[in-house]
Amino acid sequence: MASFSAYFRLMRLDKPIGIYLLLWPTLWALFLAQGGIPRFELLVIFVLGVALMRSAGCVINDYADRDIDKLIKRTQNRPITSGEVSPRSALVLFFMLMSIAFGLVLMTNMLTIQLAFIAAGLATLYPFTKRWTHLPQFVLGLAFAMSIPMAFAATNGNVPSGAWWVFSATVIWTVIYDTMYAMADREEDIKIGVKSTAVLFAKYDKLIIGLFQICLLFVFFKISEIFKLNVFYDISVILTAFLMI
Repeated sequence: MASFSAYFRLMRLDKPIGIYLLLWPTLWALFLAQGGIPRFELLVIFVLGVALMRSAGCVINDYADRDIDKLIKRTQNRPITSGEVSPRSALVLFFMLMSIAFGLVLMTNMLTIQLAFIAAGLATLYPFTKRWTHLPQFVLGLAFAMSIPMAFAATNGNVPSGAWWVFSATVIWTVIYDTMYAMADREEDIKIGVKSTAVLFAKYDKLIIGLFQICLLFVFFKISEIFKLNVFYDISVILTAFLMI
């Protein structure tokens, strides 16, 4: 039987940065949807849901990549690849995490539940897309961004047009940082036939990432206009622009 440590690492709970990356835009949406501090019960549901879905995503990713991970130095010691956790046990854990997350969604409303099915489908599909498209980062972006309409739906019972600008910002942001992440494995990915935006962009990677960053800043300012945010928001976006240089 696999150790607790192996399951802990399989869910990447030893590397919580992924939870923060998914939680941050979810909190944007909750605060924007409420027009202030979100209701406590929704904060609890979405914070726990983010942690569960990110963990489930890591599990299904390692299950899907169990043969590929053996060929990449950085991933050879992952729990499934190393034999610490069996593929069957990983699938059981994945469905357990998804079931608990779905239980949380049942505490919201029908629209949020319907959107959750789309989110679950995208999260499950993502790790398999790198076999047939160079755009898995976009699929990941869509999966992560589904928390945005869900947050608006759970808060107000509908998804206004402005929410889709926040959705777009989340997709672009995810593509940017996950492309950077994929650049570390690009040479090995090319050798074994794994596809990614890092492989697709090739020597133009930094230029294209820069263009995406410009698009992201435009979308951030559009969000400010739509939701009538104050000058402190605009200043923070400008400061963020300097960090991108």
